[in-house]
Amino acid sequence: MAPGVNKKQSNQKVAARKAPTKPVEGDTSDFDEWRKAKQLLKPKDQLELPEAELKEILARVLVTTNPQKPDGLVEFSYKEGKFIDVPLPTNLVVAYRLEGSQIHIDTDEATNQLIEMGYDPEEYRAQAREGIEEEEIEEAIPEEIHEEVKEEEAPVEEKPEGDEEEEEAAPPPKEVEEEEHGEGDEDDVEMAEKPAAEAPKGRKKKLTNQFNFCERASLTYNLPVRSQEIQTIPPPRANFSGLVLQWVIYDAYQKDYEAQELEKELEKERRDKEKAVVATKPKPVKKKPGKAQISEAVKMRIAEAWKVLERMINQNTFYDIAKDYRYWEDPADEFREEEGTLLPLWKFTYDKVRKNTVTEIEWNPYYYDLFAVTFGYLDFVKPVKEGAICVYTLKNPSFPDYICITHCAAMCVSSHPKFPYMLAVGLIDGSVFVYNIQQTCKEPVYTSNIVTNKHRGIVWEVKWAPDLPDGELNFFSIASDGRINNWVLMQSDLAHTTVFTLYLPMDPVTGPDGTLMRMRGSACCVAFHPKDPLIYLVGTETGSIYECSTAYSSVYLFVYEAHHMPIYRIDFNRYNDTIFASCSADWRIKIWEHRREEPLFVFDVGAAVMDVKWAPYSSTVFASVTTIGKVFVFDINVNKYKPICEQAVVSKRRNKLSRLAFNYKLPIIIVGDDKGCVTTLKLSPNLRIMCKPPKKQQYLDQFTLQCMKLEKLLALVREPVTLTPPPDTAGTED
Repeated sequence: MAPGVNKKQSNQKVAARKAPTKPVEGDTSDFDEWRKAKQLLKPKDQLELPEAELKEILARVLVTTNPQKPDGLVEFSYKEGKFIDVPLPTNLVVAYRLEGSQIHIDTDEATNQLIEMGYDPEEYRAQAREGIEEEEIEEAIPEEIHEEVKEEEAPVEEKPEGDEEEEEAAPPPKEVEEEEHGEGDEDDVEMAEKPAAEAPKGRKKKLTNQFNFCERASLTYNLPVRSQEIQTIPPPRANFSGLVLQWVIYDAYQKDYEAQELEKELEKERRDKEKAVVATKPKPVKKKPGKAQISEAVKMRIAEAWKVLERMINQNTFYDIAKDYRYWEDPADEFREEEGTLLPLWKFTYDKVRKNTVTEIEWNPYYYDLFAVTFGYLDFVKPVKEGAICVYTLKNPSFPDYICITHCAAMCVSSHPKFPYMLAVGLIDGSVFVYNIQQTCKEPVYTSNIVTNKHRGIVWEVKWAPDLPDGELNFFSIASDGRINNWVLMQSDLAHTTVFTLYLPMDPVTGPDGTLMRMRGSACCVAFHPKDPLIYLVGTETGSIYECSTAYSSVYLFVYEAHHMPIYRIDFNRYNDTIFASCSADWRIKIWEHRREEPLFVFDVGAAVMDVKWAPYSSTVFASVTTIGKVFVFDINVNKYKPICEQAVVSKRRNKLSRLAFNYKLPIIIVGDDKGCVTTLKLSPNLRIMCKPPKKQQYLDQFTLQCMKLEKLLALVREPVTLTPPPDTAGTED
């Protein structure tokens, strides 16, 4: 035992060494030997490679071509109507691009810029290169040699005391850069002193690099600041705050509209007074103090009461017709097969337009018993001076409810689907009017300019369009000048835009002065697609039907060579928007399918067909009117060759039927003739047979059944798809 070590202490150390240690929390070293060892499982079908292949390094080759680059890209061209090739992308991928404003000093652009600034380009480039070399030399010269050279170059001159302030204000002299030299090298010091002694004679500009970059803002001249004080009276101030909400804007427009109407009334009263003064000098009449004057509101209430009384008298007068209108059904239809009849009901006339022709009939979209009629003329040998728009109701067949007299013949009318009191009217002189019959029937609320803002031909048809995103009302008009215009109802004006101009598909014709001119087509009718408001069909005097779009103003989407004479009407089917009918002066009615060159059905009625309409209750029933005074009703599901009803409504020698319209709720139609008379006809049960659902499909509604009936009929008429066998890839024995 070593000296100086106590025996008791040594025993304690041995005991501590032998004593068991306490387990530490989280220490799992004692349990590792009890754990189950992990064994790696090797699949039986694993490929065994030799040691040489395992150590082989597989190199990855980078190529400049992009293996994922697409090939054969195409895009659809609406102008050409087909797919066209798109240029293939290159293999270059730009990760970052930054366009700078620096130019190299040796370029032609830099030379022109130096000449404009008044510098000699060659001398400027030499000085720039010397400046770059001096900067490189200065970076290599130690600071101690810099200080010695500066002390030798800076001479001390004695100046009078008065010049000290001027010396302080003067700018410091430019320091001359030294060239690079090493430590202890006297030649380098002499080279550094040499450029200091030789100062440049002309204007020298030090450049930081060969690109001659300089901020434009550092070259501007700062004008001296001058203070000027003026005393004025401050303008009056007021704090205002408010919320611009939809109803606030609406109220403001209503107030402005009322103010405009009041101003118009005052202006009208002033003009009436002036005319009365010019005509005769009225004697002053003293008003009796006890006599009350009737206001305008009281007059309106009295007129409304008279209208109700007149309707009651008419219902009593035409009681038998009103009873047949509601309840009569032709019992003879039970004994007829595939035939029906039309029962005449009321006749609507107006004495002032007995010489006019009914040019358009349209049911009101809100009131099913109200319809509008326009009176003009179609026989241009016998023109009439005035026209009219009359709104009739089935409750009062003796007199129209609303009458709007126009300065010339009215050719077409259209009621707004949301605001049924707004009527758009097209006239024979090319102008368009918009009437608000709820407000007044004497004057239109919107009129087109009779000189510039109008068509150059007869307006044959007008159609309301969906409202613009701003909520403004607009409608389309088509005329014989070949233009389709879109009219927008502004706050106090009627603005128009030419959407499409029809040109005949022929070569340009040489004009009187030798210029080539494209021949315009003359449009006769238009029909907008029921689901897509951008697509519409236009019928022309040459017998062609053009499918156009409001998004393209110079390209026809499709051309149907439909008839040989002018087309009078086109109408889409209510149950299948790809089917439409057309009628013409060539005695024929044709049923067409979208983008199909040949018609599905052709019917010859032996006279010029003035109008054709699909029935709203059936997908296979349509009706037409002819110039011989007959109404034809067809049902292609019952008979594909002949009409199921052919009935004369007016005299063949005296009158001609011109227009036709189905009621969308009641089983009646109205037809107009060339004597200003509108006749109401009721359809017999055989003309309005509904579809019966099959026994296992009783849940199907009438609309689905009508669509299925029409699709089944079209499948029989369409040409079957011809299948071509694939080529024999096996080859022959030879």
